[in-house]
Amino acid sequence: MNGTTIAFAGSALDRADHVRSDPDKLAGLMNWRARLLRLDGLDPVLAPEGGLDWGTLADADPQAELVFLGLTEDGRGCFAEVAPRLVGSVAPPNSRLWQAMTMLGSQDLAIYGGARSLVDWHARHRFCARCGHATVLAKGGWQRSCTNAACKAEHFPRVDPVTIMLVEHQGNLLLGRQPRFPPRRFSALAGFVEPGESIEGAVAREVQEEAGVVVRDVTYVASQPWPFPSSLMIGCHSLTDDPTLTVDTTELEEARWFTRAEVRAALDGDEEGPFIAPPPHAVARHLLEWWIAR
Repeated sequence: MNGTTIAFAGSALDRADHVRSDPDKLAGLMNWRARLLRLDGLDPVLAPEGGLDWGTLADADPQAELVFLGLTEDGRGCFAEVAPRLVGSVAPPNSRLWQAMTMLGSQDLAIYGGARSLVDWHARHRFCARCGHATVLAKGGWQRSCTNAACKAEHFPRVDPVTIMLVEHQGNLLLGRQPRFPPRRFSALAGFVEPGESIEGAVAREVQEEAGVVVRDVTYVASQPWPFPSSLMIGCHSLTDDPTLTVDTTELEEARWFTRAEVRAALDGDEEGPFIAPPPHAVARHLLEWWIAR
């Protein structure tokens, strides 16, 4: 998938780890040149001319924590705020958010995705998982530290690995639909990687659990950071010798095999086609496009 831009990946900001770990350097960036990413809760605020809307640190809530997102090419610090009103009241994605994302370019989506994941994590991790005491922001927002002197635990923003996989049998592709999908939409099967499990193992387990299919020859294709709240989608391809399906209806509403022509029709937006393809910002769509182009 060389040359393909995947949504939420490829931020132009320099994450500047050397700044995160140096309080003096970080403080030196909090000046009139610094940029503050405007957010409506966790949703992006769009500028009148389009794209993300940026303000200055003077626009931040005085009670908010500031998360350091990185440096621009000209050395300005970029920040996002964890507003007090966010704590304990984080809302799930909504239709307004999906519509706003269609108006953002790839660079803006990447910056927004990283900011959303970080701000959401801080809003949900106010207390130490080890001792229960309050935590405070550290390293520019890339760590939270326990305030209990007898504990001093350090907590870091987590990323949850998720495998999302194509399963192929003699030129046909296995896709499924979850009950929450819009009507007629099918996508690649997916599932979280469990502790002590390899990517290949997770692909094999999830496909067998959801569709009753045994796979082999698992290969990596591409990945995507997915900020809802903070997953890493690991796109894979696999093969099976037996197409017999045994669908777990607690996980999937339906699973079916589709021909190459049917997948191509869905990607082309054919209203008479057998299914609706995943949206452009989903890595599942990129996997289908990769499969068709092979």
